[in-house]
Amino acid sequence: MSKSLIVAVFAAAGLAACGGNPTGKGETVGTVGGAAVGGMAGSAMGGGTAGTVGGAVLGGVIGNEVGERYDERNRK
Repeated sequence: MSKSLIVAVFAAAGLAACGGNPTGKGETVGTVGGAAVGGMAGSAMGGGTAGTVGGAVLGGVIGNEVGERYDERNRK
C-alpha cells in the first residue's frame, strides 16, 4: 500500500469524524467516499502528499454536500 493511499484513508476517516451530526447514512458515505476518491485523484495528478490531502479534503466536502442532499430527498 502506498504512502499516499494511507494518507488518503486517514484523511477520509478524519473528515467523516468531523462531519458533526449527520442527518443520515448518505452524508457519511458521501464524505468518506468523496474523500477517498479525491485523495486518489490528487495523488494520481502527481501532487504528492499535499495533493493527496488536498484532494481528500475537497472530495470529502463535495461528497458530504451530495450525501446531505441525498438524505434530504429520501427522508421518510
